[in-house]
Amino acid sequence: MAVARRSVLRGAAVGAAGVGFTTVGAVPSLAESTPGPERAPYPVHKPFPPLMDDPKGLLALPPGFKYTVVTRAGETKLATGQPTPGAHDGTAVFGTGRNNYLLIQNHEIGSNNALGVPQIEGTVYDTGVGSAGGCTVISVDRDGTNLGEWVGISGTLTNCAGGPTPWGTWLTCEETENKANGTTRLKDHGYVFEVWGDGETAHPVPLKALGRYAHEALAVDKDRRHVYLSEDASGPNGLFYRWTAPAGYKLGPSSWQDLADAGFGTLEAMAILGDDGKPIPDVAYLTSAQLLRPFRVAWVPVPDRDAVTVSCRKQFTDGQVTRGKKFEGVFGTDAGVYVVNSYAEAGTADLSADAIPHDGMVWFYNYQANTIQLVTYFPSNTAADKGPEAKYDDYNFDGPDNVTVTPWGSLILAEDGNASSHVLSSTPGGPTYAIARNMLNDSEFTGPAFSADGKVLFVNMQTPGITFAITGPWQTYLG
Repeated sequence: MAVARRSVLRGAAVGAAGVGFTTVGAVPSLAESTPGPERAPYPVHKPFPPLMDDPKGLLALPPGFKYTVVTRAGETKLATGQPTPGAHDGTAVFGTGRNNYLLIQNHEIGSNNALGVPQIEGTVYDTGVGSAGGCTVISVDRDGTNLGEWVGISGTLTNCAGGPTPWGTWLTCEETENKANGTTRLKDHGYVFEVWGDGETAHPVPLKALGRYAHEALAVDKDRRHVYLSEDASGPNGLFYRWTAPAGYKLGPSSWQDLADAGFGTLEAMAILGDDGKPIPDVAYLTSAQLLRPFRVAWVPVPDRDAVTVSCRKQFTDGQVTRGKKFEGVFGTDAGVYVVNSYAEAGTADLSADAIPHDGMVWFYNYQANTIQLVTYFPSNTAADKGPEAKYDDYNFDGPDNVTVTPWGSLILAEDGNASSHVLSSTPGGPTYAIARNMLNDSEFTGPAFSADGKVLFVNMQTPGITFAITGPWQTYLG
């Protein structure tokens, strides 16, 4: 989410299914296809009441809900005395066992910045980038009160989203392909890094096995043998990837050492197969007419995952893989993984004449069946393109970005669209409701993360950089 859709549109206005495939040709016939999964017992969504404006002008919420400001860029302070960095993005929340929570939070900053993540000894990957991207760690109580904040990793660039690990760490993703230039970048960038929250452990080591590209988010599967990763890129559009561990290997707390090897395990790109067994070129060829229909998936090896000379997504022809505009949020469950596409617009080089513009897609990949289903679809909607003047429109949604799953199985989506910016509650295959609206500006929301006990939803307003803890009767509507 390095460039928000609203920024792109505004600028334009001013300016005028089997595992183990090695080749795409080795796809099963329809008779050999894996049966689609049964429709999951998705939770019934109780409608949220209309949002109430905030007299402080920050966050509109439903009646009965309230927020606490946890951090604010430039105002709250790190333990080392520097101000909280800006550009809050992907975030994970962990329980500490003392009725408190620990947040690990990305800062999507691409160059040396006054509100960048300060380089703290032992946490630095690339000294050349100065105070740029990275992660902070925030200790909070059950009411959202800030108990302290410190640096988890520094010297990285454009830390967008990522994903929590089953062993309690955070995998942060660089959304860039910038290589070393000898001055402002002494090392290559575009990697995943593991971040610890204890304030003592830091291994700022790139996990090269997971590839070098414009990473967005990821999820580790329940068996700890796969990692699913999204790519937010265009020219051509990005891909959805799967990393697979070597036979007999399971990911764990010391795996960062093995993942530092670019040849460890295998990295593959997704191909969604049509009824003819051929890859569908782009997810935008599919619409709400295919809602909940399972499609078989093939996984195609990435020839050079470190992208020494050619970007990973450019190593494939259009007939080999399935591309997508802005592969964004990723979140894993025991059964599979959700992945979001923010939008696709007509009249762009990345969308063929046969594809269908849309304002957002959410997919669910089923681990066991090796199929993928479209579970939420926002059709292209001019009402959602009215711009920031439509600040009280709580019914037309566009540009879903980050995603998380609530303790009750429904979805929380953060909007990065063109009109009002919302946090959304969505039932796969069902309705979507606004549960928060940005009243301060038209910045996107980022990093929604529910505490495991279901008491607190943490979410960020990327600009000016605010973390909120939202509490209220969540179970009444989501349980």
